[in-house]
Amino acid sequence: MSRRRHYRACHLCEAICGLVIETSGDDIVSIKGDPDDPLSRGHICPKAVALRDIHEDPDRLRRPVKKQVDADGRVSWQEIGWEEALDTTARRLVEIRERDGVHAVGVYLGNPSVHNYGMLTHQGALFRHFRTNNRYSATSVDQLPHHLAAYWLFGHKSLFPIPDIDRCDYFLMLGANPIASNGSIWTVPDVKKRIKALTARGGKLVVIDPRHTETAELASEHHFITPGSDALFLLAVLNTLLAEDLARPRHLAAFVTGLEEVARDIRQFTPEFAAGHTGISAADIRRIARELAVAEAAVCYGRMGVSVQAYGALNQWLIQLINIATGNLDRPGGSLFTLPAVDQVRNTGPGGFGRHRSRVRELPEFDRELPVAALAEEITTPGEGQLRALFTGAGNPVLSTPNGRQLDEALAQLEFMVSLDPYINETTRHADIILPPTSPLEHDHYDIAFHINAVRNTARYNEPVFEPPAGALHDWQIFTELGNRVAALLGQEPQPASPPHAMIDMGLQHGPYQEQGLSLAMLRDNPSGVDLGPLQPQLPQRLFTHDKMIRCNSPEPLADLQRLQQAFQRPPGGLLKLIGRRHVRDNNSWMHNYRRLVKGRSRCTLLMHPDDMLHRDIEDGTLVTLSSRAGSVQVPVEASEAIMPGVVSLPHGYGHGRPGVRMAIASDHAGVSCNDVTDELALDELSGNALLNGVPVTVVAS
Repeated sequence: MSRRRHYRACHLCEAICGLVIETSGDDIVSIKGDPDDPLSRGHICPKAVALRDIHEDPDRLRRPVKKQVDADGRVSWQEIGWEEALDTTARRLVEIRERDGVHAVGVYLGNPSVHNYGMLTHQGALFRHFRTNNRYSATSVDQLPHHLAAYWLFGHKSLFPIPDIDRCDYFLMLGANPIASNGSIWTVPDVKKRIKALTARGGKLVVIDPRHTETAELASEHHFITPGSDALFLLAVLNTLLAEDLARPRHLAAFVTGLEEVARDIRQFTPEFAAGHTGISAADIRRIARELAVAEAAVCYGRMGVSVQAYGALNQWLIQLINIATGNLDRPGGSLFTLPAVDQVRNTGPGGFGRHRSRVRELPEFDRELPVAALAEEITTPGEGQLRALFTGAGNPVLSTPNGRQLDEALAQLEFMVSLDPYINETTRHADIILPPTSPLEHDHYDIAFHINAVRNTARYNEPVFEPPAGALHDWQIFTELGNRVAALLGQEPQPASPPHAMIDMGLQHGPYQEQGLSLAMLRDNPSGVDLGPLQPQLPQRLFTHDKMIRCNSPEPLADLQRLQQAFQRPPGGLLKLIGRRHVRDNNSWMHNYRRLVKGRSRCTLLMHPDDMLHRDIEDGTLVTLSSRAGSVQVPVEASEAIMPGVVSLPHGYGHGRPGVRMAIASDHAGVSCNDVTDELALDELSGNALLNGVPVTVVAS
């Protein structure tokens, strides 16, 4: 049988690397990097090779299933037809909405939903009927602080400045490990070569992290920092810039205000004050600030480690102020805004914050979503607005959100739950009906989300590798069919639905590159993608503030300085602090059912400094009990001098040992869930984002 060559962008992480996939009939023969992709330049990581495992996985559902519970409480799953699955789902959701109100219906979407453009373009077909306050997503255990900083400063939730590493001379990086992640809120494939090129041309990479990560191995210098103290370091850097008259906003000065007020309000956050809490000397903090100030092109960037902590929103705001104060925002070699071919920044609303609050704890919404740390209590707490039904899409919050055991128990109390998901996993095992979409290789692909964050402007559209099986539905078709059924039950007319590729074609033809004739037809003729050039300065035109001004004196983070100062007046509690970590083969919980990604020695271990182990009579490789206020897990300990004393590290996404999970390989590599010890009550009070980094814990020999 002859071979066929297909071009594809990998959808398994934010790097969206271009691939060349060879097939023979229904078999995948090879998966390689596409050297002609203008963004990834032939780069490939182990995740992409596992696309074959995902497509062929026998555990992946091909048809809808309905839960059956016998008289003894034993659970089984019955395959049903699409008509029954869709009719039952629509009917139950409408019944609960009509009886208990729209807020009794909740929605949770996991991060794979932004890797699949059909979910982004068509979810509104269903959710327009359920304008509930109980919307949740992975955003509030991840990038919510980035959105808030962008909203406060630039006027839009998704207007993220992107580090221009290819033209940078000085890169200050906090709480990020792009060698493992391929970038995050920063689409930067082939980052290892880019870092090496930075240092080879005489540039400098400074990494601030409680762990000597894979990225720190390539850095010019690395500094350990006490988890949760990053805001003090950033404030001390900014204070030095402003107090020593090193701030040079350059071209930004014409449309930036409020730095003087910021300088006045942060005077007490000196390098000396920061040094006593961060573990980084005052001399080093001042030196780093001065090096940033005089570098020809510099950038400060921080990711998960500084976002998912008690001062995440404050951290992301301060990072942008440092880039503004040094004149490196909107500057080649600093940080720049993208101009995507389908411009979802311009095509979506700017967002909002605090317009309503959760029923139980009064936590603030962002972009009409509540912090997911509130989900369990909204299910279990009686009263008007109590969650009775839940729709989950491409998510596994039992493993991905704080106090997963509590949520696990809460989901069992729902009256009705439906999941759009290809697996029976730790979360979807609670569903009454599971609606599986087609395999990723059975539908076309255009990346809407991550071109917003890309290190270069490119566009790429790819046809399906395989035809979908007869009777299968894409996720956008599932949303459309459900929406039409709900409309009929409510006495409304169904809405016609264009396929996602038609919507993308419209976006391309009316987007920022329309004068170049960009269209879906052009992208089909160029399956490796079209290069639209390096990022360029765009301010103030690209701003979404009403007057095209950047106001640095955002009142919300300025007010949060008091909470920060009060917290660090108290002596540390003496407990260990838990942080996460990531491996290049791990993205999230959904990456563990594929042989190519879990092979080798177990990665679900607790990293601990030898000195901390010695003080607790713990030996390398033994089982220990890791405990917090929320719960305990038992996990093997691994001695490592790459971890800062006083800090322990456990990877995210494991914990597959729960009963009823139908993922054989993941269950054989079950590990433990770090979110069985993270605390749903511990949040960044400013944003509502979960505190997953710097969790106070104890560790004892089991």
